Amino acid sequence: MSNSFQPGGRYLDRFGAASVTGPIVVIDVLRAFTTAAYAFDRGAKRIVLVDSVEEALELKASHDDWWAMGENHGKRVPGFDLTNSPVEVAGTDLTGRTLVMRTTAGTRGVVACERASRVWAAGLVTASATARAVQEANLGDPHYVVTGSWPGRSLAGDDDWLTAQLIERVRLGEPRRGEETASQIRHSPEAEFTLGLGAGNAHPEDVEYALRVDHFDFALAAERGPEGHWELIVS
Repeated sequence: MSNSFQPGGRYLDRFGAASVTGPIVVIDVLRAFTTAAYAFDRGAKRIVLVDSVEEALELKASHDDWWAMGENHGKRVPGFDLTNSPVEVAGTDLTGRTLVMRTTAGTRGVVACERASRVWAAGLVTASATARAVQEANLGDPHYVVTGSWPGRSLAGDDDWLTAQLIERVRLGEPRRGEETASQIRHSPEAEFTLGLGAGNAHPEDVEYALRVDHFDFALAAERGPEGHWELIVS
């Protein structure tokens, strides 16, 4: 496989996800589903995913104990309690907390999976656990949604593409090549973009936190919650 992503076959951008009826793995390494994994590790009870900043703020306002987490075009959002930083989240006690999360790429990628039979949300920190979960579900070959790519964007989402390839290798019983993948992402334009977001929007160590291959032994499934929103579930 190439290391430069172009949508096709079972590898899609989020605009191709709506027509898929089988299992889907939605990838966002830098940084949404890395940040979400750290949030669960810090005790978060629920993570509700939404498409827009406005929806996130409305849900926060209608639930006194909910926090909003995420970003808009990489930047911290006024009114959000946490930005999309795994380092910031890893340093925050989230015990019992419900979070509503909105990001420019990752959460919108999940929301786009309108017809999928099962959905998982993954980063490099949960890669092998995600591969195992997909195999155990026994629903057939998954599609992968590379959320960092969309028409007109200068970045190709290669961090997500490289991680999708790793998950597929693990799923098929091939060598993981985790350190090689982490090194490629570390030197990618996506990592450079993240590091250039500046103080308050990204932490200097966010990329390194995202590159901890298989740091967590759980996968994140995405399911419809009781209010109709997509929610992440630890599995």
